[in-house]
Amino acid sequence: MNANKLPREFFMADTVSAARALLGCVLWRKRGRELLAARIVECEAYLGANDSASHARRGLRSARNESMYLAGGHAYVYFTYGMHWCLNVVTQEADLAEAVLLRAAQPLRGMESMRVRRPKAKRDVDLMNGPGKLCQALDIDRALDGVPLDGNKLWLTGRDLDVHDDEIAVSPRIGVGNSGEAAVWPLRFFLRGNPYVSAYRNV
Repeated sequence: MNANKLPREFFMADTVSAARALLGCVLWRKRGRELLAARIVECEAYLGANDSASHARRGLRSARNESMYLAGGHAYVYFTYGMHWCLNVVTQEADLAEAVLLRAAQPLRGMESMRVRRPKAKRDVDLMNGPGKLCQALDIDRALDGVPLDGNKLWLTGRDLDVHDDEIAVSPRIGVGNSGEAAVWPLRFFLRGNPYVSAYRNV
């Protein structure tokens, strides 16, 4: 695997480009002496104040989403539906509040540990096929909100396989149907036909 952590410059690209470029990259999680890893196969871009599906729509700012306003290359972790943590990669310059939600990943290292935290997953393809599942499998919660993504607890490295443009499928984002015109923006990106992608519109 590519052992080089993604540089901060990677996260300063426009958010849509960063989302596409994250597909195939590897997310690492260090828990004490344990090291977990997963390849990103699905994500969604959120475009700040002008995106009515974003937590930062209309410039909203609160203790919950403060990490979205950090400079690119930090984690934004939030709680949703009263039960799930979700991990976002913050992009662009500070105060723009744009980010990429990591929706699904393919486990690469530490699967036995992931299975302990994901007892409902009957198959390995179900370990991380959703944003809440991804965080549960990797033991990601609010304690990692705001951490730099080139640190020693949570970090990203480059693609460990080739990803060509025609392998990237695009669709509207999931679960944002009440967001007006933003509900149909084509900002969900995933590896076409990949079995680890979430069950929604995996074409």
